[in-house]
Amino acid sequence: MADTVRKPPMKEVPLSEVKDDLSRFLRAAEKQDIVITRHGKPAGVLIGFESEDDWFEYRLENDPRFRERVEKARASIRGGRGIRLDDIELG
Repeated sequence: MADTVRKPPMKEVPLSEVKDDLSRFLRAAEKQDIVITRHGKPAGVLIGFESEDDWFEYRLENDPRFRERVEKARASIRGGRGIRLDDIELG
């Protein structure tokens, strides 16, 4: 997976502003998630992706099947079943 870069805190923007200039907010969302508000209350989040890899990672991280497999693997490791990375011979 690509290196994860932490985005700054979310920015809140009224829906009326987003509707007037969506392309500008899509570009901004590549660097910072944007909370879209309606009547001053959160209504949605605009999440931008700088690359296809970022899109792939987002989909993977939010796929319930993938998350279930990760949890099963973690439970297996906690149960003493697994191989330490240091014990794997490469070559």
